[in-house]
Amino acid sequence: MNVSFTSTVVILLLVMDPIGNIPLFVSLLRNVEPKRRVPVIVRECAIAFAVLVAFVFFGKPMLDLFGLSDSSLNIAGGVILFLIALRMIFKNEAGIFGDAGSVAGEPFIVPLAIPSIAGPTALATVILMVSRAPDRMFESIVALTVAMLVTLALLLFSERISKLVGERGLLAFERLMGLILTAIAVEMLLRGIEAFVHQL
Repeated sequence: MNVSFTSTVVILLLVMDPIGNIPLFVSLLRNVEPKRRVPVIVRECAIAFAVLVAFVFFGKPMLDLFGLSDSSLNIAGGVILFLIALRMIFKNEAGIFGDAGSVAGEPFIVPLAIPSIAGPTALATVILMVSRAPDRMFESIVALTVAMLVTLALLLFSERISKLVGERGLLAFERLMGLILTAIAVEMLLRGIEAFVHQL
């Protein structure tokens, strides 16, 4: 199934979840000096982008190295995405990725770049994106760049958005995104199972 450029950008935005990450970024950067917050956000987004681009180029060879098929990646990615989507819908104190809010000082790579932005589902998504359409790799990188720029813009204004929308507004939007991610997760699972059945 071919996915349009716009759909690719939207899917990447959903799995990177910038809106859902706003409360986490605001919380973890609260004790960071105000003048350091923008550089930290830019740095973490740049690291996440570099990791995702690396998986665009080397994700498929890694799958081949470990003998993993697209169907297994679809199923694994679908399961992980489904669990994350459930945690987005049914909020808990530990957050989407567990005890992520316990990091002290200025966060570096974990948990902001990984797994908040470049999480398991985002990595699995870019690998599947390229493995399904290797001839559209340049388009995939452009879509990833657009999605990351949107993510960066939203996170740079995370404090203002948090104050403007309020905690309930962010929670409602995150649950809506969780519902959409649940549907994507089910689609990934079904696609993986279908591919596996055809291999039998």
